[in-house]
Amino acid sequence: MEKQQQRHGTEEIPTRDQKFSVLNCIDLSSSDIQQSVSLLKQACLDCGFFYVVNHGISQEFMDQVFFESKKFFQLPLDEKMNLLRNEKHRGYTPVLDELLDPDNQLHGDYKEGYYIGVEVPEDDPQAEKPFYGQNVWPADYLLPGWRQTMERFHKEALEVARAVARIIALALNLEADFFDRPEMLGQPITVLRLLHYGGQISDPSKGIFGAGAHSDYGLITLLATDDVVALQICKDKNAQPQVWEYVAPIRGAFVVNLGDMLERWSNCIFRSTLHRVVGNGRERYSVSSNQMWDLS
Repeated sequence: MEKQQQRHGTEEIPTRDQKFSVLNCIDLSSSDIQQSVSLLKQACLDCGFFYVVNHGISQEFMDQVFFESKKFFQLPLDEKMNLLRNEKHRGYTPVLDELLDPDNQLHGDYKEGYYIGVEVPEDDPQAEKPFYGQNVWPADYLLPGWRQTMERFHKEALEVARAVARIIALALNLEADFFDRPEMLGQPITVLRLLHYGGQISDPSKGIFGAGAHSDYGLITLLATDDVVALQICKDKNAQPQVWEYVAPIRGAFVVNLGDMLERWSNCIFRSTLHRVVGNGRERYSVSSNQMWDLS
């Protein structure tokens, strides 16, 4: 397994008004499983956010995924609109299309995205389910090899999620393979989302955000991002006023956060935390892998 660098992005220097959250870092290559369980459990009780490093996806391949993602978002708008998100939530979502915090946002999110899900043939009985079906792919002549790159990352991110889920199971005093058992949780559903923030400046006082405040709905989310500081978390959503802290990007790492599903399954012991993206005028790219499980 390739050892990956643990360093903060170097292009952006934090300003005095940027308060950063201190998050635990889980090394998936560590042989000290008890330390990993302890660090993860503390993070899940505290804020539901932590870093994962040495996860087995090479930095070279991560860079390739970001390169291919940028190539897609650089396509002309009419080409992207030909791939507009369908009823299966696959494909392109334009700027302002998604509204994550309608009570506090003036417009939709200042981001564009692309959804990729579990691929099954049209004639497969599972294709009738909400989160299964065929993906929408750019033509190969537009982006040669693009589909193959994203399908590979989709698969590898699931394996990272399985490794994290085993540590979560141990942190909940369950058997390590609890989340792997088909008789308990069925088949995993992984939704891959490519995201591009175009460089707009957010203004929370006016309800303008890169992405509005929300918690994720699945089990866990793995987030890979570039070095632009923009992600914020609110550890106590009931506080007045709410206190928001930045999450520093670490090259080669995933930022992992718990979803609403895991908060409910743990009887609210583990936390699904509000987070948002506040743009500072710099263009930003990220790739998220949201893990759910099919209970049907």
